[in-house]
Amino acid sequence: MRSLGILLGLLLVLVLVVWLLLRGSLAQLDGELLLPGLSAPVSLDRDANGMLTVQAANEADMARALGYVHAQERFFEMDLMRRAAAGELSELFGAAALPRDRAMRAHRLRARTHENLGVALGDKRAVIEAYREGVNAGLAALPVRPWPYLLLRQQPRPWELEDSVLTGLAMYADLQDTSNTRELALGRIREVVPPALYALISHDGSSWDAPLFGNARGDAVLPGADALDLRVAPPAQGDATAALSPGRRERDLGGPPEAADYFPGSNNFAVSGALTADGRAIIADDMHLTLRAPNIWFRARLRYAEPTAPDGNIDVTGFTLPGLPAVIVGSNTRVAWAFTNSYIDTADFAPLPADTPLREHVESIAVAGQAPERLLVRESDWGPVLHDTPDGSLLALRWVGQLPGAVRLDFADMAKAADLDAAFAVADRSGIPAQNLLVGDRKGRIAWRLIGARPDRSPDCSHGIDTPTQAVPATPATCSAWAIRSDQAPSLVDPPDHRLWTANGRVLDGPALAVAGNGGYDFGARARQIRDGLFARQQFTERDLLAIQLDDRALLMERWWKLLRQTVEHSSDPALQRLEAATRSWEGHASVDSVSYRLARGFRGILLDNLQAALLAPAQATLGDDFIAPNLPQLEGVAWPLLTERPVHLLPPPFKSWDALLAESAVQLEKDLTAQGADLTQRTWGERNTAAICHPVSRALPELFKRWLCMPRQALAGDGDMPRVVGPSFGASERMVVSPGHEADGIVHMPGGQSGHPLSPFWGAGHEDWVKGTPTPFLPGERVHTLRLSPR
Repeated sequence: MRSLGILLGLLLVLVLVVWLLLRGSLAQLDGELLLPGLSAPVSLDRDANGMLTVQAANEADMARALGYVHAQERFFEMDLMRRAAAGELSELFGAAALPRDRAMRAHRLRARTHENLGVALGDKRAVIEAYREGVNAGLAALPVRPWPYLLLRQQPRPWELEDSVLTGLAMYADLQDTSNTRELALGRIREVVPPALYALISHDGSSWDAPLFGNARGDAVLPGADALDLRVAPPAQGDATAALSPGRRERDLGGPPEAADYFPGSNNFAVSGALTADGRAIIADDMHLTLRAPNIWFRARLRYAEPTAPDGNIDVTGFTLPGLPAVIVGSNTRVAWAFTNSYIDTADFAPLPADTPLREHVESIAVAGQAPERLLVRESDWGPVLHDTPDGSLLALRWVGQLPGAVRLDFADMAKAADLDAAFAVADRSGIPAQNLLVGDRKGRIAWRLIGARPDRSPDCSHGIDTPTQAVPATPATCSAWAIRSDQAPSLVDPPDHRLWTANGRVLDGPALAVAGNGGYDFGARARQIRDGLFARQQFTERDLLAIQLDDRALLMERWWKLLRQTVEHSSDPALQRLEAATRSWEGHASVDSVSYRLARGFRGILLDNLQAALLAPAQATLGDDFIAPNLPQLEGVAWPLLTERPVHLLPPPFKSWDALLAESAVQLEKDLTAQGADLTQRTWGERNTAAICHPVSRALPELFKRWLCMPRQALAGDGDMPRVVGPSFGASERMVVSPGHEADGIVHMPGGQSGHPLSPFWGAGHEDWVKGTPTPFLPGERVHTLRLSPR
């Protein structure tokens, strides 16, 4: 008994030590502190959700104070952002992070940032210096280093000026294909397949398109047997669907899909004052990213004096990105703005002769627990060499993220924009990833434009695989190494229908689209559902736009449910009979208790897998190890004509008939689902779509302890091809509905909470409202904590 008592005593001491260590890295919320460098005192108020209000004398003081708070609440997450862009994650996580680090080191973003720091900072150097000093002061003020470093047995390193630029470049890496895989994959395929087959593989739209300019592309026109016959195509070697298959992402294979299987996107939409009772414009925005705890964003209201602002003061509220002293999306009482990823073409490969002069750089990648790895990076005037081809030539990549001006911190001036024209002037000099910007102003006007870094290609440059007559990307001999620009962007101001919407699909058409290019526009079902929701009413409030954001109606999936029903209704196969019994009712929503939605979605996914495999099989058989499975976001526009017209010459081998393809796909669905439980009526969408929103270090912990670093495992309504985009660990990273000048009526949601510390009162704060769709006020609530910072 005495030994047991000693053991329990030691265990209690250990628990106490761990608890004290954890508490030692909690942010200070109340009291008074000295923060050298301030020109005047600053107050930091927090409400019950941890939303921050900064009241400062000027922009530099605001930035210093915001940096202090960002560091105390989120330094580890800031560290991950800069390391992700620079290819330095292995220093924290060991060899497991090497593949990602190698891919990013090819771009040498830290070295490029250092070389071009002046371009990035512009006239914001003093503000970024103040932010850096505030970050380092906030980190140093913690009695114990942030708790993740204790688990990883690492020390945090100070924040540098270039790290704020790398934070911006980390968003490039999240939102764009840093290896230009799509162009490479399609370029190789086009060289080895018949034109009719390539036209199906690369079909660039569907009947679901909802662009702002031009019409829907429509579904693909199927070629005749004289142009293409898949029955005589060579068989594929291995799995032609590979990791990027949209069908593979939609199959029910047991656990939730990895966040990496989703593609970053967003919704934004707006109505002008002509459609509101008092003439206000309303902007709605939800940005879709990997979900984690804490959230990537940090809610804040920033108030400070600014002589160049319309009335000498800034009052801007919204979502900041720790690592940068600015509101990324929000409202400044005069203008509200929001983003979605544009998916224009932002990178080009160029084939170079084997004897092209190259510069060589040796990158040293620090790796926790082992010696550093040395990586040779070869660079041409076009960009880094990423591939050696069999004939000895080289493939070099030029990507906007590599170039001076990709990040320019002038974007922070959106905080003082007085109207649409002023917001567009800020956009002209904003270095951010190319986005669809929606703006509304206090006069009730709304506008769309492209914002951010775009390739400034000369007329002799092609878009590589986007140009039908060009089999390979243009060479530098015919296309000069382009720079980037952010001005003279396409726009739509004061639309005659008083409505605007974007959802990562194609927005442009005609000559403007030819210039912007196609970087892999998303399937249009989500945009169409938003557009139709906007045209379903003639007057709107903030809650009406929130209702569109929360729309989980399964409009796309209904026809797939009907196809599944046609497949199983009169079958004598026991597996199909079980599916028939489980799918008799159609709820019409991606609701957590819907069985039919989950089964229809799984059926669609398996069919898309089979059809994509058949379309890619000839290329895979010819290319062998050089084959790369492309992402085909518009596959629906090819699959549906195939399944409705059912041409024999396009039937995927080895199926004997289209009916056999449907039946065998349904049998596979039943097999996948019964592996999770024999009763198909229990296979709800909520069982599949269960939250897995965790802190980044949780994956390194035993299962027993992971739950302390995760949000509750709740069933989530919504899915990808509808406005309410929600997956287990991917989806709306925020929701915002706001009218400039009427912020008190605004609404927000944010999953994961404000603080990165599991003992903080703000860990997970507001998450439940995001899950349930309960409106959270846009402005801060009642003050709960106040911390005062003084210069002396």
